[in-house]
Amino acid sequence: MSASKLVLAVIDGLKPSMLERATRTGRAPVLAAVMERGAYVDDCVAAFPSVTPTCAASIATGTGPDEHHIASMNWYSRAERRYVEYGSSFSASRRFGLTRQLTDTVYNMNASHLSKGVKTVFEVLDDAGLRTAGTTYLMYRGRHRHEISRDTALARVAGAVFRHPVMGPKELFYADVFASRRTPCRSQLGMPGIRDRHAGCVGAYLVEHDLFDFLLLSLPDNDTYSHKYGPHAQVESIAAADRQLERLMLPAGGVDAFLDEHAVIVMADHSHAQVERTIRLTEVFGDFHVLGPGGPDEDAEIAAWPAQRSAMLYVLLEEGRDALLPRLAKVARGVEGVDLVMWQAGGEGVIARDGAEVRFAPGGEVADPRGGRWSVEGDVMGVLEGAISDGVLRTPSYPDALARVWSALTAPTTGDLLLSATPGWEFLDWGGVAHVGGGSHGSLHASDSLGALLWSGTGPPTREERPQWTLRDVAPMVEAHFGV
Repeated sequence: MSASKLVLAVIDGLKPSMLERATRTGRAPVLAAVMERGAYVDDCVAAFPSVTPTCAASIATGTGPDEHHIASMNWYSRAERRYVEYGSSFSASRRFGLTRQLTDTVYNMNASHLSKGVKTVFEVLDDAGLRTAGTTYLMYRGRHRHEISRDTALARVAGAVFRHPVMGPKELFYADVFASRRTPCRSQLGMPGIRDRHAGCVGAYLVEHDLFDFLLLSLPDNDTYSHKYGPHAQVESIAAADRQLERLMLPAGGVDAFLDEHAVIVMADHSHAQVERTIRLTEVFGDFHVLGPGGPDEDAEIAAWPAQRSAMLYVLLEEGRDALLPRLAKVARGVEGVDLVMWQAGGEGVIARDGAEVRFAPGGEVADPRGGRWSVEGDVMGVLEGAISDGVLRTPSYPDALARVWSALTAPTTGDLLLSATPGWEFLDWGGVAHVGGGSHGSLHASDSLGALLWSGTGPPTREERPQWTLRDVAPMVEAHFGV
């Protein structure tokens, strides 16, 4: 194999301005070295909703939710007539049942919820005969079977819930639950604050023993830290992630020697925005019969799913959908803290803000910065703070707006009505939890949608190859690196 080994490191919630501060002040020397040797993008666009499961699926597959089917942090399964919860908070998970939540997150997300019609980067590279590896990451589907680990006392206790094997990369290390080989690394079942250190330990082991061609290194603790302390406190957690990258590189002779021999991509899945106020969906839609966490309810009119700074509503009454959806949209448009309301009507997407609307559909005379073509009617400035100039629609406050909203609206698992919160606002989850005083994400707005992306030893020499980078560009970059 002629291509160099490649590490894709995902630093959850990595905000570009905080990365720049961390590198400028010497707190993140490894990330600074990658930037100096390669290219840096400060506005890589997240999927919508800009929540971790949806974005992780886009990173792993190079597709949007219309193709990969991971609609949000949580969603309503019309087929099973139940809510799917991936872990909004411990309180929310308890309301829906911890065993059910863990089963959905660890097993069902990859085995059944992630579309069989798309391949993950692990599957593509496994099929090409490359040695794949991954640390604890929501999207791990590959071609290699992994049994439950019994190496630690905690793992044996977890065996009461985790009983079945999974298909993953050749080397899989998932929160001590799955471990393709014994290492000295422990994650305490993926406890926040320990996860990055576990990834760094595993990464160093894999480098020392030459066990991969491609490694997806997940560094999620920056997200947890930002949720608690706010996005402008990220320098501390970015510095902690940087230390784990250095740890990974030490067995190869240190940072410079590692970067001489390896390609590296570092990226965010989304960004973070400050939260000061909250919205409770069950109060907003109190005049409707909302399905609760308890299970099927024949009288329920709607299912409501808050997902941090985004939310979805599902109309449960098939015969009344056409009449009920406009009523729901009218209520949502009048709620303080709801920025954008989105739905489909007559084969078009609709984005509404206050009394203004934009209607759009694929194909037409208007281009977006990535070259997509759209038919667009309505108040673009009033809704999206954008403008059409020389036939190109630019919406800097809501980057890649039409493509992201269309992908979200047309995903088979998505709701009938999508909501994006105003900057500063968040939807309370089903456990009553929000991140007031801290940071959050999920909306279409630039504040939590634009993350960092940097690379060296692979990809184009500068960021200018694309006028607008998105998460969907990373899997193709990885595959191109190996000539797949």
